[in-house]
Amino acid sequence: MNNKYGINSNHLDTSIRLQDDFYGYANGGWLKENPLQGEYARFGVFDKIREEARLQLKDLILNLRENPESKVSGTIEQKISDIYDLGMDEKRLNEEAEKPVMKLVEEMMNLPLSTPADFARMMAWLHLGPAGAFFGTGAGPDFEDSNIHILFVGEGGLTLGDRDYYLVENEANAKIMEAFHKYVFRLMELIGKSAEEQKRIWESVIHIERSIAEHKMTREDRRDPTNTFNPMSEKELLEKYPGIDWMTYFNAIGIKNERRLNISSPKYMEFVNKFVNTLSEEQLRDFLTYKIVMNAAGLLSNDFEEADFDLFDRAMSGKEEMQPRWKRAMAIPNSMFGEAVGQLYVKKYFPEENKRYMTELIENLRKALASHISNLDWMSDETKEKALEKLSSMKVKIGYPDKWKDYSELSINPELSYLENVLNASRWFIRDNYNDLKKPVDKTEWHMTPQTVNAYYSPLNNEICFPAGILQAPYFDINADDACNYGAIGVVIGHEMTHGFDDQGRRYDANGNLNEWWTAEDTTRFKEKTDCLVKQFNEVEVLPGVYANGLFTLGENIADQGGLRVARTAYEMSGANLDAVGDDGFSALQRFYLAYAGVWANNVRDEYLRESVQTDPHSPGKLRVNETLKNITPFIDAFGIKEGDEMFRPLNERVEIW
Repeated sequence: MNNKYGINSNHLDTSIRLQDDFYGYANGGWLKENPLQGEYARFGVFDKIREEARLQLKDLILNLRENPESKVSGTIEQKISDIYDLGMDEKRLNEEAEKPVMKLVEEMMNLPLSTPADFARMMAWLHLGPAGAFFGTGAGPDFEDSNIHILFVGEGGLTLGDRDYYLVENEANAKIMEAFHKYVFRLMELIGKSAEEQKRIWESVIHIERSIAEHKMTREDRRDPTNTFNPMSEKELLEKYPGIDWMTYFNAIGIKNERRLNISSPKYMEFVNKFVNTLSEEQLRDFLTYKIVMNAAGLLSNDFEEADFDLFDRAMSGKEEMQPRWKRAMAIPNSMFGEAVGQLYVKKYFPEENKRYMTELIENLRKALASHISNLDWMSDETKEKALEKLSSMKVKIGYPDKWKDYSELSINPELSYLENVLNASRWFIRDNYNDLKKPVDKTEWHMTPQTVNAYYSPLNNEICFPAGILQAPYFDINADDACNYGAIGVVIGHEMTHGFDDQGRRYDANGNLNEWWTAEDTTRFKEKTDCLVKQFNEVEVLPGVYANGLFTLGENIADQGGLRVARTAYEMSGANLDAVGDDGFSALQRFYLAYAGVWANNVRDEYLRESVQTDPHSPGKLRVNETLKNITPFIDAFGIKEGDEMFRPLNERVEIW
């Protein structure tokens, strides 16, 4: 193995037959070494890397205090240090208690709310920072011309996130709804509302949120971009939804002369257009009071934070204890000044040699995927030609952006409360987004910070992005065996590339525009294959009575499978001898699959697993290994898996797409 290390045998559990549970075999040792601690609902390899990155970021932020620039008002060092310190000042937060948020509540209560124009101005005020409600607006690339920005009008959010919590009756949802009920009462108690007022506000909140849930688009319907792209002119908006005074809203929020917009969910907007006018002023003010306090709770005293924890972490995810304050405090500068923190991170923790290795690896994966596309037996030459054009046009971002975001206009004033500073920053980011309406889309902009432990594919930019944060062991290590790098980060690269050709990404062409570039026959054949994949995952029971959602997770399942197949081909094309046995007794190909399985190791609470099946478009880690690998013939052959083994799937039932 050229002195490069491979699979860690301590992470395996050889008491488990790999032919029956490859995930358990590959990860059993790791799972025993990393039991769940109270602050986690899930702890896996991904989370362990994030924790390591978090410690690195803490060190970087604390060291800023030693920099004289941190004492100079207006410097990035001052802004990062002061916002972190505000989050760490538990004594001040507890002394201020509800006072910072009550300023916002009182401001809302003093705004008029008796006419459609009043409601529109209220929504504009609210959407500029204090909270979201009923609908949202923002600039984004036009699906039909991804070089220009248009205004998007989208659905309003729900406290519990997913509509099914409100609409599906079962024991688990009933417990969460009861926790939601307690949460609203507790927040209102903390701002001084009487028991009678708490009850009335809860009734307003649950009436409005349940009504919204009944009309929101399902998570499966949102997967189809043709459902969420409904362009119209400003004139058509005014005609279709006259129940909202749009021109007053646009003027109040600072949006001028939008000739073209997109309505993400027309049926939902038809509902909102009528629904808001059925609510009394008291119901509206009760609901908005709750939304403002809920939005601020994580930036207030311990009592508010504990109320948040009891609902979102304990009841919904099964966590037993809150994260330490430094982790909660660090999340704010890490997001608010993400690229500035990222500059510090890459300077210290991202060697340039990693970028060079990744560049070569990505081009190997691109060649492998091109080979796969060229040899598909189910796709016509006409569509293949366009698919290859899209692949060759796919842009790559590695490590960190070439141009860093400018935060000079964003100020942090330690004389103001923590909430006021975060709210001022939110307003700055919201207005910065609206300002994009006057500009072409900047294709060099990053949509993740460099320190993020993740990766993405953007269909509108036709680009893949791998931040520095994910380019560390066990995903990527320049000192590791190539089989391990191809099986880990190589599959991640292939996964993101394949997103360009999954059930959503395939709808966009080489330029990132929503465009039907497939032949009808190819689309039909593709859907026949994906329907089989949906069925495979739908049949998996992840908890008693809880089944995986194959349609909701389809894009990620396609990408997992594509990433595995393409990365293996790329590894072989690199000149590797896949049959060569290393010192650990595994062949190179076996190490490749063990490395893939290893990155999905995670211990998880039942509450979190139930929630993730309902809200996460990714399949649980165990399914990403076992269910996906059952479709991969080279894997089945590499480990001698036979009929009768749990990991065996008959050849005629294996789904191979890319």
